Amino acid sequence: MTQRTLQTERLTLSPLSEEHLEHEVVLDADAEVLRYLSSQPRTREQVERGHAFRLEQGREVDGLGVWAGFLRAEPGRFVGIWMLQPPHGPSQPKVPGEADIGYRLLREFWRQGLAKEGSRELMRYGFEVIGLQRIFAQTMAVNTPSRATMASLGMTFVRSFHEDHDEPIPGTDEGEVEYDMTRAAWDMMTR
Repeated sequence: MTQRTLQTERLTLSPLSEEHLEHEVVLDADAEVLRYLSSQPRTREQVERGHAFRLEQGREVDGLGVWAGFLRAEPGRFVGIWMLQPPHGPSQPKVPGEADIGYRLLREFWRQGLAKEGSRELMRYGFEVIGLQRIFAQTMAVNTPSRATMASLGMTFVRSFHEDHDEPIPGTDEGEVEYDMTRAAWDMMTR
């Protein structure tokens, strides 16, 4: 199974491809978008490396990967990226049937419910199409907007933890948090 193009009421989520690189360059040039990920905007070279990594991860587990989101009402109008990837970080053991969900949107689309809308569709796809057993999300403890999105999706708080950072950013001293949803909880919620 390859990644599928997904639709929500307002979004088209297209599997990430080479044609989306320029959108990622614009997204990652905004320091506020990266506020909880990096101490500064990413250079074009850094974005190209990240893009290549995300494309490679899309080949690791059938159906998982990264999607570029566009407004359905304005085809071609880029909103951001959504990720449903195999576990890949230092605090993410590789467990079959699990995936890490995330999102990063252009600032003009913040606080419109689009992060939740795209993530909910990826959760549906992950549980009902791919057959995942658990989807989790991680962020900095101080990232209250992202934590609110996770909670609004029905995800529950699992744990707090600390990671070592080569370049700490404001808030890293307060640690990271993880939220999740299991297939059983999804089934109960969507009945």
